Amino acid sequence: MARVVGVHGIGKQLLGEHTLLKEWQPALADGLRRAGADAAVPELDMAMAFYGDLFRPAGELLAVGNPLLGAADVEDGFERELLLEWWRAAAETDPAVVAPSANTLTATPRSVQAALRALLGSRFFAGIALRAMVFDLKQVHRYLVDTDLRARARGRVLEAIGDDTRVVVAHSLGSVVAYEALCARPGHGVRALVTIGSPLGIPNLILHRLEPAPLGSWGAVRAVWPGGPDLTWTNIVDDGDAVALAKDLRPAFGESVRSIRVHNGSHAHDATAYLTDAVCGRAITAGLA
Repeated sequence: MARVVGVHGIGKQLLGEHTLLKEWQPALADGLRRAGADAAVPELDMAMAFYGDLFRPAGELLAVGNPLLGAADVEDGFERELLLEWWRAAAETDPAVVAPSANTLTATPRSVQAALRALLGSRFFAGIALRAMVFDLKQVHRYLVDTDLRARARGRVLEAIGDDTRVVVAHSLGSVVAYEALCARPGHGVRALVTIGSPLGIPNLILHRLEPAPLGSWGAVRAVWPGGPDLTWTNIVDDGDAVALAKDLRPAFGESVRSIRVHNGSHAHDATAYLTDAVCGRAITAGLA
């Protein structure tokens, strides 16, 4: 089995493990070189745990790509709350995004339309179609409420992790899938978990819905550690990454999490931008040593 396993994020339902590896492998190799780990690059053995197809609608006549979704398809509750959190986060780091106000958030239809309009004009979501953004919201929501899909996605990660696997690198929603998969396999041999652009620490929306459930009261939640005492967990985040709303995972997962901030420029949430950074390369090298 592969020594390094990658776990992709949201919005990859039209790709596959081979197409994603063509993006991740060279970016990861660049990160290793930036970290001075030239010797590790030729030996890099990587697999992609792909679960995106679980979200892809079955083919039908005249259906291409994502469903035609709009503001009216954003459901009250989880989807609306997550969308508004993305809006708040984007407004904090992008001067071009008007901050949400109390008046804007009062009426559900207006708030959803305003949030989508603001985000589509932001640096972070530049180039993303409205229907794709709504589809991404629904992917996160569906993973958390569809028990069968959740189990199958975790199963894809567990299938990719073998006795030789030492590093798991997980992006975006993939960090949630990877975390839960590692928790579901006590005694695994993974030495390094590297999460990039992770939403794991978002209270209520993500953190409190994890499996296994975090322990403690609302104000003092402590989530389960996803391995043994020898596991090193490095969480890497860009300040402008609106998906990784909780930048520091230590309050929820413990002081053992190594939290590092990087600068990805206008590609704040892009997986390859994270992978090419030297800090990501060093975290992976440590797990392979």
